[in-house]
This record gives sequence, C-alpha cells and structure tokens, in this order.
Amino acid sequence: MRFNRLLSVALFVCAATGVSSFSVTSSNPDVKVKENEGVDLTCSYSADFGADARVEWKFKDMKGSQTYIVYDKKITAPYASRVEMFGNNLRFSKVTRNDNGVYDCEVSGNGQFRETRVKLTVLVPPSAPVCRVPTSVTTGKKALLSCFDKDGSPPPQYKWYKDGTLLPADPSKIAAFKNATYRLNQYTGNLEFPASKKMDTAEYYCEASNSAGPAQRCRAMRMEVRDMNTGGIVAGVIVALLLVGLLALGVWYANKKGYLPKKSER
Repeated sequence: MRFNRLLSVALFVCAATGVSSFSVTSSNPDVKVKENEGVDLTCSYSADFGADARVEWKFKDMKGSQTYIVYDKKITAPYASRVEMFGNNLRFSKVTRNDNGVYDCEVSGNGQFRETRVKLTVLVPPSAPVCRVPTSVTTGKKALLSCFDKDGSPPPQYKWYKDGTLLPADPSKIAAFKNATYRLNQYTGNLEFPASKKMDTAEYYCEASNSAGPAQRCRAMRMEVRDMNTGGIVAGVIVALLLVGLLALGVWYANKKGYLPKKSER
C-alpha cells in the first residue's frame, strides 16, 4: 500500500510539473574506430513515441556542415553503398576520416521530439608533418617555426626538438630552460621566438603524435641567428653616395662642354 501511494504521488508530481518520460538514448555515445573498419551507431527510444515513431539520423562534420544519413526512413544516396539501418541503429561497413564528427538520432512521435548525439572518431595515425624553419634570422627579430600534419585523427599534438633535445611546452617550469623565451603551441604546432637570440641557433625538427599510431617527425633543419650586418649597410650607403656624386659630376661636365641644350634652345 505504501509503495502504491508513493508511486501515485510520483506520477502526480510528474504530471503537475510537465515532466515527460519521452527519452532517446545511445548505448555508446562516444565511438572510436580505425579507418576502413566497420562500426555501429546505436539509438533507442521509449515506447511513449508510439509504434509509428519517426527516426532520422543527421551528420555534422568537423567543419560544421550538416547532412542527413537517414531521411523519411531511407538511407540517403551518399551513404547508400556503405550504410544500412537495422532497427533504429546505423551500421557502417567501413568508415573513412571524412566520417569524423557527430551523429544525431532524432525521434518524433505522439507530438513529441527528442534526440541523442553520438560522437564518432575515426582513428588515423599521423603522417610525417610538414615543417617550416627559417634558415636565417636577424638577432632581435621574430622567428616562427611551423609544423602541421593533415592526416592524423584525432588531431595530433606536436613536440619540437632543438639539437635533439625536447623543448618543454612551458620553459619557465624547467630550470635548464629558464632563459628561453620561445612560445610553443602543442595544438597548432607553432614554435615562436619573439626576439631571436644567438643561443637559438640550432637544428630543429617537429614530431606529431596521437592515440591512433606511432609518432612521426620531419627532417631536422638548421636556423642561424645572426647580428645585423652594419658593415654591409654602411658600405651600401657609401656606394650609393658615390654614385650620386658621379652622376652630379657627369651632369656638370656635360653642361660645361655644351653637350646639354641651353634654356633658350629648350
């Protein structure tokens, strides 16, 4: 009797507050699978939606573009060759890196609408990253070293090495690097020297890694930090002044010899 009373009270509270038992869930909302393997994305809903509930699947890729996979109880054309629906679930015969993103299972019925989201991560090992290292930098000038891998999924994190020694992401926390002034972004792969010093001269290479496979690195490249060539600048200025002087002398001599037309002749 007491249980029945509690149940009645609970039902009354739900009705009074507008709480509904309509629900949509997935048994695995965070799916990880290797590229070119098959995978199932699951979706289930409560009986409140009725026997004729409408189930649709929508996909949003990493760039935010959306498309339907299941619409009006049919697999859409772009997925027809490798996706099938069993029950309310999606079954991929194989996935590619382009399938990375989120999948929404949308259920509507009896005047209600609910959805659940499944995140799919396609595991792809990184390839050798593309690295850019300036060969020559002037002391005190900014230097930017970049590193990027377009293949890895999930997106790789990056490490930089100087003469074979790993550069810590935060040099201020390591005693051996307390005088270092670089900034390293592990997520973009950028290594920046705001004001280059001679001590920054070295061979640099980058390493890309994720959870899908072994880390990959680019070949080492040397960056030289040199003082400004003030001697060369002074010599250049002197040469320029000499050329201007010679030009003026030439004009004066030509005018004196009558090689240039006079004002009246002009």
